[in-house]
Amino acid sequence: MRSANPVLDRLDDVGRTERQVLGVGAVESMTVADVVSRTVGLLLLTGVTAAIAWVVVPQAWWISAALAGSALASLALVLFISLKQVTNPPLIAAYAVLQGLLLGVASRAFELIYPGIVAQAVIGTFGVFLGMALLYRARIVRASPRLARLVLGTLLGIVAIGLVNLVTYLLTGRQGLEIYSLTARVGWLPYVFSVVAIIAGAFSFVLDFDLVERSARARLPRRYAWYCAFGLLVGLIFLYWQILRLLSYVRR
Repeated sequence: MRSANPVLDRLDDVGRTERQVLGVGAVESMTVADVVSRTVGLLLLTGVTAAIAWVVVPQAWWISAALAGSALASLALVLFISLKQVTNPPLIAAYAVLQGLLLGVASRAFELIYPGIVAQAVIGTFGVFLGMALLYRARIVRASPRLARLVLGTLLGIVAIGLVNLVTYLLTGRQGLEIYSLTARVGWLPYVFSVVAIIAGAFSFVLDFDLVERSARARLPRRYAWYCAFGLLVGLIFLYWQILRLLSYVRR
């Protein structure tokens, strides 16, 4: 069974090949605790960078260009790390820093218009994450091939539609399923799109928890704990953006 998170999707195949080449026991194996500690470290790095960007970076005319550049750089890093199964901590840390810059500046813009929205989005993000962790731990929600196909297909569709929507907005100024203006009126379709994205992001964690757990049991090399932590960070950031956007719709 594969993970619904594209970052972790090919981890099983890569780990199996590496074990065949190096042999089981040739390198130190990863544990779930390794993934947890690295995920917490990356979250702290992202949070500290976001806090610094919030305070230091001014809301100037060039901010939009800087945010676009940071977003493109972050996307490039995600694709590179995902496709190459990179386990290099400095490169993964660079992604956390770029996302922290993006989160800090953009979140401040939301906060200036909708006071309190950032705290609500953070609480909502970690609330969903912990809730899915508890449901998975209690085996109330189980990973299955059917769930994996459904969530993966939904997430890929969301990403594809989002990219088309963004390009259309940049070229024509027209907004569709995702509203980029912080004050524009919102129809019912963007609400539905955001809710579906949040649900898909939440259920992707169940499949990621399962893959991390199985990878630890399969004794993958310890360096893959960085790769798993990176995948969970990507999922958390995706969920935060969706919740932040939905809350802004409700507050308008």
